[in-house]
Order: sequence, then C-alpha cells, then structure tokens
Amino acid sequence: MAVTQHRRESPSHCMMSCIYLLVGIVLFYKGCYNPYSKRTLLTNSHFSLNTGGENGFNQAIELSAETLSNVKFVQEKRLLSSFFDQISQDTGKFVFGIKDTMSCLEMGAVETLIVWENLETLRYVFNNPSTSSEEIKYLNKEQETDGAHFKDKATGADLEVVDKSPVLEWLASNYKKFGCNLEFVTDRSQEGSQFCRGFGGIGGVLRYSVDTAEFEEPGEDEFDSDDGSEWSDGDFI
Repeated sequence: MAVTQHRRESPSHCMMSCIYLLVGIVLFYKGCYNPYSKRTLLTNSHFSLNTGGENGFNQAIELSAETLSNVKFVQEKRLLSSFFDQISQDTGKFVFGIKDTMSCLEMGAVETLIVWENLETLRYVFNNPSTSSEEIKYLNKEQETDGAHFKDKATGADLEVVDKSPVLEWLASNYKKFGCNLEFVTDRSQEGSQFCRGFGGIGGVLRYSVDTAEFEEPGEDEFDSDDGSEWSDGDFI
C-alpha cells in the first residue's frame, strides 16, 4: 500500500502564492500576462517574506508594488503608442488640446479619453450678464492671470463666476456621461513625456473622424486657442 506524504506549506509561502495569484489576475485583465510566454512580468520576480499574518501580507504587497507599477507603465506605453499611430497615419480619429478635446467629448465622438494625471487646467463656468447666457472656459495658470478671459469680448462687461473646478476632477466625475473610457497617464515614460509636452496633456482616440478645424471661431487669435500643445510631423519620425 503506497502512502503519499503531503508537504506542509509555510504561511509565508501560502501568502506569496496568494499575492502571485492576485498580481497574475491584474496582469491578465490589463493584457500584460501570457501564461505561455517567458516574457511575463512576474517571471523574474522573487519575494522573500520575513513574517506571516497581516504583517506578512502588507510586506508582500509592498514587495509586489514594483511589478504592479510595471503593469501600469506597459499599459501606458501601449495606450499612447496607439494614440500616436492615429496621428502619424492621419486617420482623423484623434484629438488633442483642451478645447478640441472637450468639443469632441461633448459630441460623443471620444472613445478613449487620455489625460495627464497632473493636468492643472481649470474649468470655469461663467454667467454673461450682457447676454444672460452661460459660458464655459478652460484656463491654465498663465491664462488665469489675464483679466481679458473674465470679460465679455463685445461689451467689456465682467463675467460672473458660477463654478470653478479642476478639469481632472470634473472629468473623473462626468466622463461616463459621454460614453467614453478615461485613462490617466504620467510623464515618466518617453511617450508620456511627449504627450504632455507636445500635446497639452489631454487628448483622445475617436470613434470616427472629426475635422477639428471646424471648431475654430471667426476672429479667434492665437492666444485664445493656446492650450500648451505643440507638435510637428518630426515628432513621429
């Protein structure tokens, strides 16, 4: 009669098995895990716990933080590479800069909204006493210091501030109303830095081609349309 002896796993080993499972699930759903690939992010990750119980679990989370950070990094590079591909191929299914992006968002044209996690633009809602109408403006720190943005162009009357909120917070609370996905990116990758420096830190991939030139208003000067985005064809060579 054969007797099979079962090896008793240590608490720390069991703990790490749970962590590997949790991280693996994250990688799978983020599209970064392939069980048949040797290039999976966890392949060369080995952790050693000094304690068990709750302290061991917290330690395991801290040790796996770098791996989870790598997941975010890979996802960000993939997302922005797709965005840049739309631009380089001139598909028309892309938008960038605060004004054009918000216009496309209101149209329901944005499929994936991409925003820099440290975007400092503010969303102002004004009441124009001259026309009794509501106006929305997106101002950066420099534009906030220019009083011209707080006056009616036609009459010079002061605009009444009804609401003021960071664009980041407003988008986080309202993006679902426009039927799009919201993705925050950093400026720590090459792609992320290029997105923030050259494209104003906000943009998106569209459901269909949109001619953003139609958003320009007659008589609009360069300063009015300035949103910090600067790019050229050379950026994609």
